[in-house]
This record gives sequence, structure tokens and C-alpha cells, in this order.
Amino acid sequence: MGTWGVDSETGVLRDVLLCAPDHYDWLPLNAVARANIASGARPDPQAVRREFRELEEALEGAGVRRHYLTPEPHLGYQVYARDSSQMTPWGPVVTHMFKPERQGEYAPVIHFYQELGCPIWRYANHGHVEGGDIAIIRPGLLAIGHTGTRTDLNGARQLAGWFAAEGWEVRLVPLDEHFLHLDVVFCMVNDRLAVGCTQVLDPDFVEWLAGHGIALLDTSYREVMDLSCNLLSLGNDRVISALHSARLNAALRAEGITVLDPDLRVITRGGGGAHCLTMPLRREAL
Repeated sequence: MGTWGVDSETGVLRDVLLCAPDHYDWLPLNAVARANIASGARPDPQAVRREFRELEEALEGAGVRRHYLTPEPHLGYQVYARDSSQMTPWGPVVTHMFKPERQGEYAPVIHFYQELGCPIWRYANHGHVEGGDIAIIRPGLLAIGHTGTRTDLNGARQLAGWFAAEGWEVRLVPLDEHFLHLDVVFCMVNDRLAVGCTQVLDPDFVEWLAGHGIALLDTSYREVMDLSCNLLSLGNDRVISALHSARLNAALRAEGITVLDPDLRVITRGGGGAHCLTMPLRREAL
């Protein structure tokens, strides 16, 4: 890898891309957000800013350098920086998002990488693919979730082909669109441990993970809908996981994992947690 790049979900995180929640609002773009909007609740901007600052402080305490997209007033979900691009060992991929409300995010993300001086490796342009469905599990091993909407087979296969051409093994993971993205039901903790919900994950995918020596801490459907699976590995057996994910956080600590637990209750009710809010730009190679 060059100056910028990641070859895993779990190498020590050095640089991350964020977007400040200046224009954040819940949009009815996923099952979690729709349920909360239907209840009549709305996000409190002060609470959102406080939670985002807690995330920033957790990253700062872990020694991670932060970079920021420029927020656009009409892009209410731009704060979920995971989806609009995907860093790879060869540079970033600009994804092709499905929802019209989010498609405009391509422009700020291209501008960011240009300003960073980081050449874009690929532009997704066949079907749709979003960063939340992409798991760079470890060097040479990639999983891509596909629901037929946010990421469809054409988008998944295009990305898979680029990695396969570099000698990587790629697993396509079917997923019900109710769960939005793969990272809502599955995230890596370290190179041997992941969190996931076996109730909804494809059994063949779970078996494939086990075949690669990856154990799974199981979560419930309720925890999935609370975005408890949506954690960010910092490397060196450390993760950022939301404070309200109390049972899972205790289970992670029992496995010897250090858990940094910012309060993200309001932000997660929009359908995205610590993993969705962050796009790693540089990790130490595994």
C-alpha cells in the first residue's frame, strides 16, 4: 500500500474520514429510520453534535487522525461517510449509491480525495454498490453484501472483479434489504473475531468465515436493529462500539477486547453507527 490504503478491517487505524453532522436529519431511507420517524420523534441537533464529538474524542484518544468531508445542506445523511467511498490497498473506490437522496455525495467525496492528493483507483458505474456492504476482512479476503437495492448484483460483481483481478478471494453475501447493509449485521473485531447475527446472516457465509478461522460473537435481531453490530475496529484488539450496546460490549470485553463506548443513541436511530460514520483512509498493514 502507498501513503493511503487499507488491506483489512482490523489493522491499526491511523487516519479516518468523517463528515460533521451540520445538516443531519433522519431520512426514511432504511427500516430503523422509518420506524423512528413514524413514532413522531425527531433528532435533537444538540444531542447529535454531542454524540459526534464523543466519537471524535474516542478516535483522538486512540491516536487516529481525522479528516472531513465538506457538508452539503441538502445531503442529510452525508454524516454516514462509510457509504460514498471505499478505501482499498490501491486507493479509493468512489461508490455508486442507490437512493436519490444520497447520490449527490459523490461530488464532495471526489473533491476530498483530490484535495488529499490521493488518486482515485476506480469509479463504480455498473449497478449500485455502497461502502456499508463492503468488508475488507483481511489481506486477500473480501466480502460484499448485496440486497438487490443499496448494493445490487451488478455493483457487487463489478467491485468483486476488480479485487479478483488483484488475486483476492471474494465472497458475495445475499442479504434481505430490510437490513440495509452488511455492516448492520456483521463487522470484524480483529482478524480472528467478528460480531454478527446468525439469525439473519446467510448460513453459507457463516460457514465460510469459520473456514477462514473467524469466530462469530452472535447478536440478536433486536441488537441488530439497535445497530449493535455496527462497530469500528481500531486494531490491537480495540473497538469503538455504542454505549447502548451493553450486552455485546460486555461480551467483547470478556474476549479481551478494549471497548471505547461513546453515546450514539440518537445517531444510530437514523440507521447508522460507528462503522457507518467512519471511512478508514489508512491502516497499518496486517
